[in-house]
Amino acid sequence: MIRVRFAPSPTGFPHVGNIRTALFDWLFARHYGGTFVLRIEDTDRGRYQPEALDAIMNGLRWLGLDWDEGPDVGGDYGPYFQSERLEIYHKYARQLVENGFAYYCDCSPERLQKVREERIAQNLDPMYDRHCRERNLKSDPTDSNTVIRFKMPLSGQTCFDDELRGEICFDNSTFDDIVLIKSDGFPTYHFAVIIDDYLMKISHIMRAEEWIPSAGKHILIYKAFGWEPPKLVHLPMILGHDRSKLSKRHGATAIAEFEKQGFLPEAMFNFLALLGWSPKDDSEILSKDELIRRFDLQGINTKASVFDFEKLLWMNGEYIRMMSSDELTEKLKPFYSRYGWCTENKPCDEQYLQKISNAMQIRLKTLGEMEDMGFYFFSEPTEYDAKGIKKYFKPQVIDWFVEIIEKFEAVSNWDEESLEELLRDYVEKLQVGFGKVVNPIRLAVSGLTRGPSMFELLEILGRDKVISRMKRALDWMRENLI
Repeated sequence: MIRVRFAPSPTGFPHVGNIRTALFDWLFARHYGGTFVLRIEDTDRGRYQPEALDAIMNGLRWLGLDWDEGPDVGGDYGPYFQSERLEIYHKYARQLVENGFAYYCDCSPERLQKVREERIAQNLDPMYDRHCRERNLKSDPTDSNTVIRFKMPLSGQTCFDDELRGEICFDNSTFDDIVLIKSDGFPTYHFAVIIDDYLMKISHIMRAEEWIPSAGKHILIYKAFGWEPPKLVHLPMILGHDRSKLSKRHGATAIAEFEKQGFLPEAMFNFLALLGWSPKDDSEILSKDELIRRFDLQGINTKASVFDFEKLLWMNGEYIRMMSSDELTEKLKPFYSRYGWCTENKPCDEQYLQKISNAMQIRLKTLGEMEDMGFYFFSEPTEYDAKGIKKYFKPQVIDWFVEIIEKFEAVSNWDEESLEELLRDYVEKLQVGFGKVVNPIRLAVSGLTRGPSMFELLEILGRDKVISRMKRALDWMRENLI
């Protein structure tokens, strides 16, 4: 039975690396009809952030990464929390002490710091000097500074088989006697993860390759208990465009930020699935069902993946274009509300919103682009594109606008076809290039030089808005060009 887990620590907001791991776990479980477990590793109480926990849960739900078991919370599954399992960790830690694989250590922070400084001065690894290893202390690990440490072997090698990378070995002499139970009574990551993965019968562990150095220590703890460790899968790193480790300086990395910017969960899911995994062909747009069907460990690369933001934008745009107009309208409504365009106190006409969706769907790469690319549908532009002013607002346009406004006021059918016919006839009589007349109108009504079809834009905005905005632009030109 395939059983995998996503075990984030709520000490910071989940980034694409964390969520990529969860997504691979989820796809692997779904492909084989296995179980996906969510476990919150919240034993680092000094760095615990409640808001980070909310971000983890929201990010998983946004991507549709549902989990299969956990404590019952109102008829639904909540995640496992390590902070609620302290007695379990203490029980197994005491067992290691009793069997000679661990020991109590009461070294003060001051002594530990002194040892660290002395070893660094001698060009040695800043490891614990094992002062308490043979003292055979009999002490409660929650008292004072007392901790429980694991007795690492002093010689030999520890090896394990990575499912992607083959055999990896470590010299035992490089391992510190790591702490299992801290002085505050909470387990360290290195201990709690072993106990939980064993008790939860986890079959495969997927995690970032930066955890490879910890694998040898974990294998030794498994051996001390006489347990078979899960299969280990260390995933490739995610790099920025400059091939350094992906970080905030490369742009958004927190999964919540992508949602805020208007990326679709379906597109983000598709993109992350291809970040370190290949379907063995040139397929790029893959549905969730198709990804479940095709996902396997053999498709995971060991080479680092580059987070290509431009590709994500392209993919998100493709998903936007695959939506129905109704779906797009519903997806855009929260953004309209956030920008104050459509609220409870200022509702928007549904048909008007549908027309906007039809006009903008082919142009959007993210939903959030509407703030800059579609604001003019909801509010009159207060300024004009600087390059557009220089290129399109000319003294002769003033006379043209006066005549066009009169024609717009008199036109009987305010629709794309009628407006296009009217303007083409007018331009033909002027004997000038069509763009010289149409582009200033676009700039006047939207403030921008690009957007939907000019005549579609005029029809959506309606006669009153178009004429009002052209008169305002006319006043601007009279004031600034004459």
